Amino acid sequence: MRTVSEAPVRAAELDRLTAEWQGCQKCALARTRTQVVVGSGHPDADLMFVGEAPGYHEDRQGAPFVGQAGKVLESLLGSIGLARPQVYIANVLKCRPPGNRDPQPDEIAACEGHLFAQVELIRPKVICTLGNFATKLLSGQPHGITRVHGRAQPRRIAGVDLVLYPIFHPAAALYTPAMMDTLGADFAKLPELLTGVPAAPPPPPPIPREAPAPVAEPEPEYAQLGLF
Repeated sequence: MRTVSEAPVRAAELDRLTAEWQGCQKCALARTRTQVVVGSGHPDADLMFVGEAPGYHEDRQGAPFVGQAGKVLESLLGSIGLARPQVYIANVLKCRPPGNRDPQPDEIAACEGHLFAQVELIRPKVICTLGNFATKLLSGQPHGITRVHGRAQPRRIAGVDLVLYPIFHPAAALYTPAMMDTLGADFAKLPELLTGVPAAPPPPPPIPREAPAPVAEPEPEYAQLGLF
């Protein structure tokens, strides 16, 4: 349960941990990273996104989702009336794996405590997991993203009761443009998950107006030709 009065305390602790984790040496990625990418966004966000790991641009800039996948994510947020500063974005790993390879089990084990601490402090209503690694870690299930995307799952994570909502990673749309339709459909369900209020249905298409009945044209009045 979140209260307004304690939000600054949680935000301050998140800032403290973010600074502390910059020197993390828990796994071998500390030797190859440029910098630790802890996360960014609103420290009291209702909606939290968890991806896989920093990429090249994230490693250089120290913030998550700042490359092309980040632009896709921002576009999807805009489609439901949200902007990046209103949410919190993090990753399973806080350091970039060399060559953007998949996270290794020992790296996930070393880093998951950071993520759980973030969840405990932010206390989101919904965690949207992006792709397989975040989904499997936070759901505790082996099911892949293709099977579970778009399906809300009540969960208790780091002592926080929330909704886990897996979707495909935004980078999927960069490789398969048709995936943008699937991402858009899954994103469209987020407002209801956040508020408990069903999204307003789209307005019905306009009813085509019936064409007016044709009006009979009067017979032409031919001039008298003096035939008689």
